[in-house]
Amino acid sequence: MPGLARREQPLTVHHLNQLLLVCSLVLLVAVAAVRISSRSGLPSLLVYLGIGIAMGQDGVGNVHFNNAELTQVIGYAALVVILAEGGLGTKWKEIKPALPAATSLALVGIAVSVGVTATAAHYLIGLEWRQALIIGAVVSSTDAAAVFSVLRKVPLPARVTGILEAESGFNDAPVVILVVAFCTAGPVEHWYVLLGEIALELAIGAAIGLAVGWLGSWGLRHVALPASGLYPIAVMAIAVTAYAGGALAHGSGFLAVYLAAMMLGNAKLPHWPATRGFAEGLGWIAQIGMFVLLGLLVTPHEMGDDIVPALVIGLVLTMVARPLSVVVGLLPFRIPWQEQTLLSWAGLRGAVPIILATIPMVSGIAESRRIFNIVFVLVVAYTLIQGPTLPWLARKLRLGESEGAADLGIESAPLERLRGHLLSVAIPKGSRMHGVEVAELRMPSGAAVTLVVRDGTSFVPLPTTVLRRGDELLVVATDPVRDAAERRLRAVGQGGKLAGWLGLAGNGDGPHSRHSGQ
Repeated sequence: MPGLARREQPLTVHHLNQLLLVCSLVLLVAVAAVRISSRSGLPSLLVYLGIGIAMGQDGVGNVHFNNAELTQVIGYAALVVILAEGGLGTKWKEIKPALPAATSLALVGIAVSVGVTATAAHYLIGLEWRQALIIGAVVSSTDAAAVFSVLRKVPLPARVTGILEAESGFNDAPVVILVVAFCTAGPVEHWYVLLGEIALELAIGAAIGLAVGWLGSWGLRHVALPASGLYPIAVMAIAVTAYAGGALAHGSGFLAVYLAAMMLGNAKLPHWPATRGFAEGLGWIAQIGMFVLLGLLVTPHEMGDDIVPALVIGLVLTMVARPLSVVVGLLPFRIPWQEQTLLSWAGLRGAVPIILATIPMVSGIAESRRIFNIVFVLVVAYTLIQGPTLPWLARKLRLGESEGAADLGIESAPLERLRGHLLSVAIPKGSRMHGVEVAELRMPSGAAVTLVVRDGTSFVPLPTTVLRRGDELLVVATDPVRDAAERRLRAVGQGGKLAGWLGLAGNGDGPHSRHSGQ
């Protein structure tokens, strides 16, 4: 497919068939590559970038693609989907305690990182201040896709996970504003004006995101759609509406979509498993398409002169700018040095900096291609270092979470005519629900375990039935006690038979009520 970007003849059915074949093969290779990524500890973005490079003009595909504007548009759309998927999977109870610290990192930390990195790019590499500030802003944002991907595989303390998730969801917004400002006006003479614009855009984006998320969740809980497959579509449409509304109102669309999705994800919506699976699938497609396209945009044989500058800037960013931004950003909070060390090393970069590096290319900034090459090399090189070593560092700092407190997988489907819910509860390896009798669950009145599926066989449990790891329970709960039933199940999964004594009762039970109930 040489000359793809220059093709002028009309698209025919034959061309469409070829395109569909290529896209399907790329998706299959990318899906298979996820297994390699999970075994090696590398974020999957590197594999997808490699696929794009292999298809490009310096690879076996010999596809010539140099449309930075199209890449930026598609990248923005993909980021919206990725942030929406990340927001839907973010648990409010986990990030709520970490919200002030994450907000400080996303604002104060970004300012420190931009300043230190830009200074290094100017004095060590010799870039003009405008290009140095652009690079400093571009690489200072942690990537939501990379962070979410790693956090799913690395068990970390709840506070560290909450800070990283919230920071990666929040810091895209101020960084985009900074990059656009530097690309349109160069170094800003009146810095306080820029700070005011950033604060205003973030406030508008936050207000619209929260409003759209609340209205959307309220509507989906009170309007029964005729088919379960419509709920995932409606949820993603609401999230995209938040982004578009925030952007059109001259606010931060990225912050709006993340907050709206987070509200939807914590609203106990009907048919949530289908919605979560749909969003996760869209997130994977967005990541694959975005990274492959970025790989196509790269011209490896032009990067030789930019490798050393990228490594130098990346070293300053990783070893100086990021740790200093964590220390300064978390100064008002009492965060142990072990957690600060891990937060410093877990500031993963990914597609966001590479996409943001297309903004100066589209804006016609001098040496914009060099900026893009430096950012690309920096992201690839330091992701290769940071991604695989993050679990090792967590173990060395003794911050790895024990697998003994594995959380339950609980899915819910509404029983609309019966005004109830059917909960599907998967007992994972390491759950403390293993060995607990059904009667010892002490479910609230109005909820009961109706079926147990074990080794492919289903049966109706007795009160004395002992639950085992790998079991799947079907629990029917009336609408008023649905939340209490889920809290109780999660409490037993965390604390076992002693959940009440450990303060994990979940349904209001205390240590002295363990003999009450069923």
